Amino acid sequence: MNVPRPNRRHFLQTSSAAAVALALRNAAGAEKTNSTLQIESIETSILRKNRNGEEGTTWFHPRACLVPSKDGGKDIFMNLQSIGGSDYFGPVHWKKSVDGGQSWTEPEPVPALGRIPVEGHPGLEAGVCDVVPQYHPPSQSTLCMGHVVFYRGPRFSKKDQLPRYPVYAVRRKDGSWSERKILEWDDPQGGFIYTNNCGQRVTLDNGDVIMSFTFGPDSAARMVAGVRCSFDGETLAIQEVGPALKNSVGRGLLEPSVTRFQDRFYMTIRAEDGHGYVSTSEDGINYEKQKAWKWDDGDEIGMSTTQQHWLTHSDGLYLVYTREDAKNEKVIRWRSPIWVSKVDPDTLTLIRETEQVVFPLDGDGVKDPDEVPLMGNFHVTNISPQLSIITVGEWLPRGGAKGNLLMARINWSKPNRLLL
Repeated sequence: MNVPRPNRRHFLQTSSAAAVALALRNAAGAEKTNSTLQIESIETSILRKNRNGEEGTTWFHPRACLVPSKDGGKDIFMNLQSIGGSDYFGPVHWKKSVDGGQSWTEPEPVPALGRIPVEGHPGLEAGVCDVVPQYHPPSQSTLCMGHVVFYRGPRFSKKDQLPRYPVYAVRRKDGSWSERKILEWDDPQGGFIYTNNCGQRVTLDNGDVIMSFTFGPDSAARMVAGVRCSFDGETLAIQEVGPALKNSVGRGLLEPSVTRFQDRFYMTIRAEDGHGYVSTSEDGINYEKQKAWKWDDGDEIGMSTTQQHWLTHSDGLYLVYTREDAKNEKVIRWRSPIWVSKVDPDTLTLIRETEQVVFPLDGDGVKDPDEVPLMGNFHVTNISPQLSIITVGEWLPRGGAKGNLLMARINWSKPNRLLL
C-alpha cells in the first residue's frame, strides 16, 4: 500500500497545531502547579543553645510527629540524640511539646534505644541512630525506627561495623515502651546493609506502612526500593519489597524518603554523584527509573551526598534540601543553608522562583568554612492546617561538635487539608 507523503504546507500546518496544543498543555500544567498556595512566612527559633558549649550537650537528629494529647488535642513528640563526632551519637531520647512547639519538656532516654554489648565482640557496642518517629492511628502507638550502628570506645567503629539493619521501639498509648526490635529481612541483597534510616514514611488507611530501603550486599553501589510493611502496634513485618533502582557511583543510592501527594507516591534519594534523585510510583512499591533533580528551566542542581525531605500540603508538594551555591562552595557537602522549593509534580522539577531559605548560612562559606555550622540531618512535620515545622541540629565538626538545636515554622497561605 502506498502512503502519500505530506507536502510542506500540510507539514507546517500539522506541526503548528501540535506546537499550539503542546503550549496549551504546558500552560495548563504551569497554572496547576503554580497555584495560589504559598509559604506565607518562615520563622526560625533556637530550641537549645550550644554553639559555645554553654548547654553542655549538642542535640542532633531532631525528628518529630504529632501524637494525641490527654485533653483530645495534639502534642508534638520528638526523638533526638547527642552528637560527639562524625557518626558518633549518644542514646536516643524523647521529649514533647504541648503548646505547638513553643516550649518543650526535658529530654528523656528511650529505654530500648540505648547501647548494648555485642556478643562475641569484646568492647563493641550496638547503638541506634537516624530514628524517625511516626504516629500510627490504627494502633494508637508511635513507631520509632532507626538503624543499628556499632561503636568501640568513644568513636564510630570503622574497622568492625557488622551488617546493619533497621531497629525500632514502640511507644504505646499509655506511654510505656516496647523492647528493642529488629525489622527482619532475610534477603542476601541486604547482606551488608538494609535500612530506612532518616526516611519519611506513609501510613495507609489499613494500617500498612509504606517506606523505602537503601540496601546492598556490600558497601558500594547500594540500591533503593519501595517497601510495604504490616504493623499491629507491636510488630513491624515486611510484606513486599519492590524492584531496585540503581546507581553505580560511590555508595550508590542512599537515605530515601517517601511521601504521598494526590494519590501518587514520591521518593527523593541521596546520591554521591553530585545529584539528588526523584522517582514516583502508583503503589509505593514499583517505582519508575529515578531522574536527577533539576530546576524547571532545565538547569542542574548540585547536591552533594546529603538528604532531601518532603514538605507535603494538600494543595502542593515541596522539597526541603541543601545544594551548591556561590556562598557555600567550601562548606562540607554544602550542608548550609537549608532551602525549600515547590515541586512541579508533572515534570518532577523544582520551581526556581519559589525557592526560599529556611535556615540561613551563618558565617563565611568561602573564606572561613570551618566556622559554618553544618545542617544536613533535618526533618519535616505537619503540625496544623496552618503550620508545618522543620527541625535540625547544627554541629561544628572542627569545633568540638558544638551547635544549636533549631526549629523553623512554615506558615501556609491556605489551610493544609491533610490535617483537617
